[in-house]
Amino acid sequence: MSEERTEIGSLGEFGLIDFLTRDIDTKNVSTLLGIGDDAAIVETFGKQTVVSTDMLVEGVHFDLMYMPLKHLGYKAVVVNLSDIYAMNATPTAITVSIAISNRFSVEALDEIYAGIKLACERYQVDIIGGDTTSSLKGLILSITALGEVDERKFVTRSGAQPNDLLCVTGNLGAAYMGLLLLEREKKVFLENQQVTPSFDNQTYVLQRFMKPEAQRRAIEWMQEHQLMPTSMIDISDGLSSEILHLCKQSETGCVLYEEKIPIHDETTENARKFNIAPTTAALNGGEDYELLFTISPTDFEKIKEEEWLSVIGYMTSPEEGKKLITQGDKRIDITAQGWNHYTL
Repeated sequence: MSEERTEIGSLGEFGLIDFLTRDIDTKNVSTLLGIGDDAAIVETFGKQTVVSTDMLVEGVHFDLMYMPLKHLGYKAVVVNLSDIYAMNATPTAITVSIAISNRFSVEALDEIYAGIKLACERYQVDIIGGDTTSSLKGLILSITALGEVDERKFVTRSGAQPNDLLCVTGNLGAAYMGLLLLEREKKVFLENQQVTPSFDNQTYVLQRFMKPEAQRRAIEWMQEHQLMPTSMIDISDGLSSEILHLCKQSETGCVLYEEKIPIHDETTENARKFNIAPTTAALNGGEDYELLFTISPTDFEKIKEEEWLSVIGYMTSPEEGKKLITQGDKRIDITAQGWNHYTL
């Protein structure tokens, strides 16, 4: 980022908008009108439009002491696109709203937008509008994502049936380990600013927290192989919490096998350093942005050879409860201990 500092007030609201959007082009034929009017116009051409919004608040969702602004912009887009993919839809456009205090410069906002634009380029998504306003302190970043899905092809949280297989993409718990590492080094730095942060051999878990990716590959693979999940949700608040969401809205119970939960070696290594069971990190950590979904048992043949997909359990009748079978063969209730926005 340039060391030159331009005060936001020198540009004004509309000058700032012009500056941040100066090199944004549309990529999708469905975008009829983008930035520059009171609203964007998106034509769906016989498809259904999916809309989702997420807000990131400084001090609640991110800490600028260790979160680079470009990474923040990128992550803000990805967490919204993840919700669109969780509906079995394809994201096409976003709007960006930012509330800023006077401690931020134009260059700082340009760095955030660099991350936003990078994510949009990677996922082929258009920026079609938004808003800017002032904040008494801190930074608030709100993004609304739009997507499209063929009629009757969207997937909700409420379609799972008893005996459906419970599946997950990728691996779990890494983002939480990345957060714990950053918080540990922040504490050390605040106690002694002469100490250099130590992140040797921690690249994977740090990237999973600071620059996550939405599961576009998984959705494209499912569509290519004509695999239609019966229910689906993205993992933002922890595996246990998301499983309970599926069970509640589908009116089912479930059985989850601890030994089947996919966990990266770097996650396991770091969890043990923090005296945390790796399974605890996977169940309760959150911000992995993998997809948790259910499929009919008749579709098992389609996924059994895919290494990036794991069958971790199955759905049951509601009266059987929501159970975790531990590696010691104990049967315990699944409880939601993941991220809670209102217990800070």
